[in-house]
Amino acid sequence: MRCDVFTLFPEVFEPYLQTGILQRARQNHLLTVKLHNLRDWTTDRHRTTDDMPYGGGGGMVMKAEPIFAAVEAVLGRPPAYPLIMLTPQGRVFNQRVAYELAQQPRLGLLCGRYEGFDERVRQHLVTDQISVGDYVLSGGELPALLIIDAVTRLIPGALGDPTGAEDDSHASGLLEYPHYTRPAEFRGWRVPEALLSGDHARIARWRRAQSLLRTRQQRPDLLAGVSLSEAEKRMLEDGVMNKEEEG
Repeated sequence: MRCDVFTLFPEVFEPYLQTGILQRARQNHLLTVKLHNLRDWTTDRHRTTDDMPYGGGGGMVMKAEPIFAAVEAVLGRPPAYPLIMLTPQGRVFNQRVAYELAQQPRLGLLCGRYEGFDERVRQHLVTDQISVGDYVLSGGELPALLIIDAVTRLIPGALGDPTGAEDDSHASGLLEYPHYTRPAEFRGWRVPEALLSGDHARIARWRRAQSLLRTRQQRPDLLAGVSLSEAEKRMLEDGVMNKEEEG
């Protein structure tokens, strides 16, 4: 996958892109990230990318001209690939959207600043608008990194475990089950016996039960979209785990 990021602050990205999974994905040619400084497409000596809003009001608005010029120079006219505006007004990003974007061979990510974009960018250039939550940040750079990270995890080969992304919270519609590692006992707190049993079927049942119970406790809204067996429904209604699930 290739991600083209259009931003006023390209220096924000490299430190994070040079770590962990993203670094390995780039080294293994699974991910390419190209950073495009919107100031490179300005035409005045001050490299101006913003101006005062018509009608007055506080703040500045990002100008249409350098954005159109940058995107069309990189992605074509009209853009040949999806161009996503990072904005609080967009659809909310979640794991389902991450899977959707991971199917694309190439994405454009447009990072805003100040009071936002000239509306003509929204109306005539971008193909999608995404928000990372109901709050406001100083710019679109962090949301762009968030999307790159979440989507990269879904690229085949990006994770050491081929099925690792399948177990993540939200991947199945549920929160992820608890994890433990050595030692088996720490300050009197023991690892659940089910995980020490070596019985893979028992471990799978325990993990499924834990995911269901954790989701019910912390994000009950997610259960509406999950298919449950009758036994699982009874377990959630009772609010307790049976002996097998407790391990």
